Amino acid sequence: MTRDGARSLAVALAAGLVGAGGATLVGVPAAALIGSTVAVTLAAFLRLRPAIPGMLRNVAFLVIGVTLGAGVTPHFLSDIANWPVSLAMLAVTMAGVMVVSGALLQRGYGLDPVTARLATSPGALSYCLSLAASGIGDLRAVMVLQSLRLLVITLLLPPIIAVVGAGPDAAGLHSLGEIGYGASALILAVAFVAGLVGERVNLPAAYLLVGLTISAATHAAGLVEGRLPVPLTFLGFTVTGAVIGARFSGLTRQELSRLGSAGLAAASAALAISAVASLLTAWIVGLPFGQVWVAFAPGGVEAMSSMALSLGYDPVFVATHHVFRIVVLIAVMPLLLRFGTGR
Repeated sequence: MTRDGARSLAVALAAGLVGAGGATLVGVPAAALIGSTVAVTLAAFLRLRPAIPGMLRNVAFLVIGVTLGAGVTPHFLSDIANWPVSLAMLAVTMAGVMVVSGALLQRGYGLDPVTARLATSPGALSYCLSLAASGIGDLRAVMVLQSLRLLVITLLLPPIIAVVGAGPDAAGLHSLGEIGYGASALILAVAFVAGLVGERVNLPAAYLLVGLTISAATHAAGLVEGRLPVPLTFLGFTVTGAVIGARFSGLTRQELSRLGSAGLAAASAALAISAVASLLTAWIVGLPFGQVWVAFAPGGVEAMSSMALSLGYDPVFVATHHVFRIVVLIAVMPLLLRFGTGR
């Protein structure tokens, strides 16, 4: 690596770590990813030329894939069987959000179909951003729109739900533990080799998809249980944020204003659609409207599960629906993107 390359890497990592740490301290949704992106974007605007080499970028994508795959566990599969009606309604809601919000972004703001699909995906933020960072769609538009979705839902949903009223006392938060560093290293090593093969055969976002597939398979089979250690996931999301932020150097004030308006419109539409669907589902299955809305709202699984716990709803119900949503999105997004490009 040249001296300039080392300097650019140091700038990206330093800014990313500061941004991720600061966002974590103040409780920003998807803190490591968004905080790092914002900080490195600022460094790019200041012409400090942040950059992440390809190999480090691939390792970060691999960590994200393995982290996402950890949500597919034997417990998750058994939980799905408990709520078939609400999960089916959630799938219909997801389709409605993507169709309505996608049409809004394409017709009202001129986004291309692929970017609109990635930007309106009601969840799987890191997956969609990693796909965009690999060259699929407009990365800057996807980042701004997806970040606004998380921010709007996280800020607006709690006060609205509080007005609706909390439900019964919640059970313990359904969360995954951590696997050891030895098992983590083994999974990452195997996935990295498979990612090299995927890259050779031109698999889109090869390291992300291979890491996701291997992790999901081993977790679903019960071979391992739990997420990668927090420091690894923190670094993985921080580096990915740095990759994204380094590509924001050309974003103008006019673009930011236009994307901000588009993001607020899309997020509001998604929130309204999920509210109507939640009201109908709550009436059908006999559960509190607020609980179903938190489960259907297109926010992050960790944030929504914590919100459910604080409002007195069942966090297992909420977490299962959000993980189900992410799994479905990851499964269908490649098909939707291929349809959008006409290939």
